[in-house]
Amino acid sequence: MSEANPLPNKLLPEKPVVLLVEDEADIAHILTFVLEHEGCTVVHADDGLKAVEMIRIMPPPKLILLDIMLPRMDGMLVIPYIRSRPGWEEVPIVMLTAKAGTEDVFRAIDSGANSYITKPFQPIELMARLRTFLGTAD
Repeated sequence: MSEANPLPNKLLPEKPVVLLVEDEADIAHILTFVLEHEGCTVVHADDGLKAVEMIRIMPPPKLILLDIMLPRMDGMLVIPYIRSRPGWEEVPIVMLTAKAGTEDVFRAIDSGANSYITKPFQPIELMARLRTFLGTAD
């Protein structure tokens, strides 16, 4: 039998929401697992157009993890859409991509991304870097 939580639900802190835009199912699964273990709620889109549809209807998340090479709409095209949405202007965008060229990094940052992490990645290192944006850094 589980112990009842003594605090009413409205007093419990809300879990930070992370919008994950990743088309590779294995990577999305790993990221979801790691982020949920960190105490986040993950909302997942597996292509750029789905991400745009979700951004249009959902409240701003605490963080966006965005791949560049996505089906139907490139992640670089999603960035200006995010930045044009009221309330989304300051949401941290972390690019998580296999594209490791200097030009890609500059283009992403110039477009409005806050950080850039290349694949493959170590989950422990990734979370250490994401905690800064999630406000959970020690």
